[in-house]
Amino acid sequence: MRKMDLGKAFTFLEPGPVVLVTTCDGGRNNIMTISWTMVMDFTPQFAITTGEWNYSYRALEKTRECVIAIPTVDMLDTVVVIGTCSGADTDKFARFGLTPGAAREVGAPLIGECIANIECKVVDIVERHNIVVLDAVAAWFDGTRKERSTLHAVGDGTFIADGRKYDRRKLMASKLPPGV
Repeated sequence: MRKMDLGKAFTFLEPGPVVLVTTCDGGRNNIMTISWTMVMDFTPQFAITTGEWNYSYRALEKTRECVIAIPTVDMLDTVVVIGTCSGADTDKFARFGLTPGAAREVGAPLIGECIANIECKVVDIVERHNIVVLDAVAAWFDGTRKERSTLHAVGDGTFIADGRKYDRRKLMASKLPPGV
């Protein structure tokens, strides 16, 4: 092994799924791209990292709810450009031809083109670290989508798409909760 630049160490841990987070401030829907996500145990609790630099953050903080939408690799360019423009001056649903769907438990919309959508309520905001802790309250999956490979940001402007599955359920059976 050879020593590497410590400033690049995050590129080995960052490749979690890139998600689109929708919010609604009561009158206007918005979407932000987030690559910093975390699953918290086997519970339906998640965390995202965001803060006041994102236009959507104000709605997230005010309404304390959002939708985590999971895009697939065929949406890569859309996902990237959503993350480079602001909802302050852009209707991202209209600009990118995305379909807002009615959520059942929160005011933020689902994204029809995504493979999955998870409705969430904010349970904590850890301001020191810009971490928003979310409880999932409903989840949706589009089993008709042909493309199922999700996106993973490396953090240097490149992305990895997954899709290959390896089944080790028997080996992990003692650690998995029932029904998973």
